[in-house]
Amino acid sequence: MTPPRLAIALAVAGLTVMTAQAPTPPNIVIILADDLGYGDLGAFGSPSIRTPRLDLMAAEGQKWTNFYVQPVCSPSRAALLTGRLPIRSGMYGVPAGPAPKVLRDNAAQGLPPEEITIAELLKPKGYATAIVGKWHLGHLPQFLPMRQGFDSWFGLPFSHDMKMTVARDNDYDTAAYYDPKPEYWDVPLVRNGEVIERPVDHRTLTKRYTEEAVRFIEENKSRPFFLYFAHNMPHIPLARSADYVGHSSAGIYGDVVEEIDWSAGRILDTLRAANIDRRTLVVFTSDNGPWLPFKTHAGSAGPLRNGKGTTWEGGVRTPAIFWWPGTVRPSVVTDIGSAMDLFVTAAKLAGTEPPSDRIIDGLDLRAPLMSRGPSPRQVLFYYSDSELRAVRKGPYKAHFITSGSYDDGERRVEHDPPLLFNLAEDPGERHDIAPAHRDVVADLMREAAAHKKTVTPTRPLFDELLKN
Repeated sequence: MTPPRLAIALAVAGLTVMTAQAPTPPNIVIILADDLGYGDLGAFGSPSIRTPRLDLMAAEGQKWTNFYVQPVCSPSRAALLTGRLPIRSGMYGVPAGPAPKVLRDNAAQGLPPEEITIAELLKPKGYATAIVGKWHLGHLPQFLPMRQGFDSWFGLPFSHDMKMTVARDNDYDTAAYYDPKPEYWDVPLVRNGEVIERPVDHRTLTKRYTEEAVRFIEENKSRPFFLYFAHNMPHIPLARSADYVGHSSAGIYGDVVEEIDWSAGRILDTLRAANIDRRTLVVFTSDNGPWLPFKTHAGSAGPLRNGKGTTWEGGVRTPAIFWWPGTVRPSVVTDIGSAMDLFVTAAKLAGTEPPSDRIIDGLDLRAPLMSRGPSPRQVLFYYSDSELRAVRKGPYKAHFITSGSYDDGERRVEHDPPLLFNLAEDPGERHDIAPAHRDVVADLMREAAAHKKTVTPTRPLFDELLKN
């Protein structure tokens, strides 16, 4: 029989061991829309697109009004997943043509295998990892998600407007974009590297992606997981399920966004039903701003200037919502954040560290998320392909190079001295205040010069194409 004092001592020792055990790290879900504009959600000022589930997500969590991505798709996804500017990983092209480059459907390259993704950071910590949706970081076998830390993948290798089978005979007014049929684009739907449908019926993507994401959550609710849910919509050609045809007063674009809103709500409902919402961080944002040449088939940057493909605010500032019941307190955050910061934040939340053998551009956002302090990000660098075009510090943004994109008529201009805008007072970048603030311009130029010293560009991988 165990003596009473010894029994008590053993019980206390056991309790100490139990309480010393590390808490279960949170699940992390990143929902990434494609070409969604800053002004396309109700919570961010849309007057006609109804997004009640995302609006509620913003009300229950944090709405970030100064959150940044890259000007176009592939660089944006690379930056988000690696926490590094694309100039450091080769995820760019030599500047040429009407817009920054992306990986084409005949790309010979992809995200270099030596780059470390969020999935690769979290797997050693016991996370299940999945991507549902668009990859667009290399379509050859050696570049697919399964080689970059993901246990599973259900989605498309690139944009669903690639491998066009009909004539693009009128640029952005080509009829196929506005009356699309699946057979107009020979794009495969892939599960874990195996093509399961070709051409994909893009009308079903949002619903099927959502069903797949829900299945992954339910199958992994008893362990930590990382879900990267990358929608193909509202990138053109716009498509939605039968339930959402005519759903919105804002036309087909509104239909598509309202189905994405339904999808986001379905994810949150699934987390609640599984009783894991209070240990899950969900982030919603977009890969870049709206693709404006497509007119009513494109979104709106709201009060911001221009759109996708530019380093004006409308191209790189996107809606962002962080939701984590019991941890993220409801608020509107006006501090600066970047999609690159998700890499470091995810690592810290999972109890691991970012790699120390390379420069990481992301920062840890736990302090603002947990209401312990401001965002650590004070400076932001704006790249287009290999060009450093602008820098922001606090409210001030200096433009060294400006241009439009996609043949919108705004010519490329190199500014010496740079343009200067106070984004807190002038988010639309209408009023150049450089003449009255030479000291601010000089400070931002010093920031740019110091940053350039940290950059050793790799070769531009977007320019390497497969031979016919």
